[in-house]
Amino acid sequence: MIRNRWRTAAVLFLCLLLLLTACNDNTPVAEMQNVAEALNTAEVTLSSAAPQAVSTAEADSPPQQAEPTYEITRQAAQEKAELLTTTYATNSVQYALIDHGSITVSGQSGKNDEQGLNPLTKDTMYGIASISKMFTMVAVMQLAEQGKIGLDTPVIRYITEFTMTDERYKQITPRMLLNHSSGLNGSSNVNADLFEDNDTYAHDTLLKQLSGQTLKADPGAYSVYCNDGFTLAEILVERVSGMDFTSYVHRYITEPLGMMNTLTPLDSPDRAKMAGLYYPAYPGQLPDQTVNAIGMGGIYSTAEDLARFSQLFTGEAEEVLAGKSAALMAQDEYKTPLWPDDADNSIGYGLGWDSVDLYPFSEYGIKALTKGGEITLYKASLVVLPGQDIAAAVVSSGGSGMYNQLMANEILLQALKEKGTITEFKPEKSYGAPVQADIPESMLQYSGIYGATGTMMNIKISAGGVLSITSEQPSNNPKQIFNYSRDGMFHSSDGDAMVSFVKEENGRTYFWIRQYVSVPGLGQTASSEYTSEKLQPQELPAETREAWMKRDGKKYYLLNAKYTSLGYLVLPPTELNVSEQLPGYVLDKRITGPDSAVSELQIPGNSGRDLSGLTFFTQDGVEYLNLAGFILVNEDALKPTNFAKKSTVTIPPSGYARWYTISDKDGGKNIKVSMPSKASFAVYDAKGTCIYFSVIGGKDQIMLPAGGSIVFAGDAGTKFEVSVQ
Repeated sequence: MIRNRWRTAAVLFLCLLLLLTACNDNTPVAEMQNVAEALNTAEVTLSSAAPQAVSTAEADSPPQQAEPTYEITRQAAQEKAELLTTTYATNSVQYALIDHGSITVSGQSGKNDEQGLNPLTKDTMYGIASISKMFTMVAVMQLAEQGKIGLDTPVIRYITEFTMTDERYKQITPRMLLNHSSGLNGSSNVNADLFEDNDTYAHDTLLKQLSGQTLKADPGAYSVYCNDGFTLAEILVERVSGMDFTSYVHRYITEPLGMMNTLTPLDSPDRAKMAGLYYPAYPGQLPDQTVNAIGMGGIYSTAEDLARFSQLFTGEAEEVLAGKSAALMAQDEYKTPLWPDDADNSIGYGLGWDSVDLYPFSEYGIKALTKGGEITLYKASLVVLPGQDIAAAVVSSGGSGMYNQLMANEILLQALKEKGTITEFKPEKSYGAPVQADIPESMLQYSGIYGATGTMMNIKISAGGVLSITSEQPSNNPKQIFNYSRDGMFHSSDGDAMVSFVKEENGRTYFWIRQYVSVPGLGQTASSEYTSEKLQPQELPAETREAWMKRDGKKYYLLNAKYTSLGYLVLPPTELNVSEQLPGYVLDKRITGPDSAVSELQIPGNSGRDLSGLTFFTQDGVEYLNLAGFILVNEDALKPTNFAKKSTVTIPPSGYARWYTISDKDGGKNIKVSMPSKASFAVYDAKGTCIYFSVIGGKDQIMLPAGGSIVFAGDAGTKFEVSVQ
């Protein structure tokens, strides 16, 4: 997608802040009438009319054929699965279709363990990443049905020690946590993402981390994807229910639904039953990935179990979740004043859902709900058609969450056609190639520097009507070109994308992209988002500018990640580059002083998620950077290796990791490292790519690459004995 092409340089910041992806929705919702007594007690406000089980288009659909055999759907699903694993960089994929409570299609494809001794089955478990949020959502709704939670009651009534430095936090309600409108910055994920380690640090310290933060917007102002909202909702469930989240999920969700292969890291699942994981830049099979902010992204499941879970939203399991609650979750919660006008889209938040009107099902008059999940090594998608009582789930090792969603879409469309619900597949759509027209002079004012999370781009509009987009950060991606068209928009030459500018009531100017993305063999998806907002330059005092120019181009190395952290495998050093084109900025962040910068973006959807400031501090003459709770050190503090035949490295009292650059003297030497079990080390080449991480292993001796680096991680006082061969 075009947005992704701009953000190559932003990976340095986004990887560090997200380590979990996700995903990746204009008036307030009115009250619904005829609400169940329990929901009234819980002070839940509902829409004036629940979504109808069958839309007008659905009611007019052709008469149903005899019960289908699903042979055609089964064959199509297997072909798509094989396409993912042979063409689209997916290690393995598992899928399932459920129709009126019966799993009718199920299968898997691809590579599991390296030795081929552990074949994939329907019971092989995958991390479902952010689909975990739907379990949190269901738990909150169950407690609301019981009158124990009011969706529009301030969270502080239930979590009394929840506090922030911004007084507006007192206005945050459970509804806002669940529709991404709380105003929380995004992701407080220090040590949330580990290799085979169920340490609950990320969950246990969330309230402490939030206590030092401010909000990025008024609570309820607009919806922007937010992981912290769901970790806070997980804590809410625990406080109200009196149970830990894992126990609650099993007792009230997975056990009643017969989801025997749905677990959390705290269940210590059998690793032999987990899908094999691989990382493109690192040889061999990896340990399992554990996400320990469970309610945000840490649940494991199978495609068949997720299909069973979907029954909560199709009315097949009202003893677990009331139909009124499911209907409430499926309303369009994203329609605040700050949201693009209606267009074909795959983003449109409900409560928990990524979209409550998913394209291309909207083309058939069919309501479709979707939730996706995407972390470093696992991807997942669940698509539910509540009016049809049918759903599809696709989970994978590697690959892409978008590809999984497209595959789920294709399975469902094929099933609907085989059932006779639809008669033919709709053709793919386009916005059309540009039609030449003179550009109004007023359009030229939109040229400038635009920012999104972790990145900036330069948008130029010529008097001849050519709009070009280039990333300010170094990138191998080509310049993006759009041409002014008679309809007043700028179109790509192939017609797949259309862009324009919107000045919203908040006084900010947004760059709006609508586009269709077609993936050969997997169909078409659509998106419509404000992808960036225009930034204004500022002059810096001489002292402030001088301080930042000393950091320009410097790399900063991660210090406070646990020894099992995926960060040591996937995160390159973070390089700071002061903007050359927009005075007073570094990436999306406005410089506010010699040692601070803040991100002030207000973009709904995905492009304004996970905001973080930069705060520098100095100890013992060494400069450190605090980035969303992650502590990094300036490259100037790294010393070159000088390993003797026998050397010792000791973790300091701070517990910070020890980094060294690999000197020319040590380059090419082989080393062996002896260390305690609760410690690790990793080696990187000159480009910052991890070539060895001891948590993964695979080598007895490691050759040190000249110009590279090495890190040692463990608790304070941990000693590493290094032998040079």
